[in-house]
Amino acid sequence: MIKTAFAAAAAAVTLAPAAALAGPYVNIEANSGFTGSDYTQTQIDNHIGYESSLGTDASWYIQGGPSVVLPDGADSTTELSGKVGLSVAATDNLNVYGEVAAITQGEMDFDQDLNVCVKLGVKYAF
Repeated sequence: MIKTAFAAAAAAVTLAPAAALAGPYVNIEANSGFTGSDYTQTQIDNHIGYESSLGTDASWYIQGGPSVVLPDGADSTTELSGKVGLSVAATDNLNVYGEVAAITQGEMDFDQDLNVCVKLGVKYAF
């Protein structure tokens, strides 16, 4: 089900008419991993996305594209990855946010299991 939703969301952004895309962007992000002081890998996301507001107190985004995975001591791979997120201003000082991210594993297609991460948080501004 997650695979289907992820693919449908990515297709919706890709196939939407240009006039409806009020907030397209490009996001290139590198994330490196360590276990203690031992470097494990770097993942470079090369995403195209779209973001928009939901009324005056909320916003959402969706982005996706190829990710280059550079594991320590192994060959690099290219995977498909994407993220969907939402942010809501609960009060003037409190923001609640969430994100679902997914990346293919070993094959650049949706026939393989996806590695899915979920992020939830709150941010309080003083």
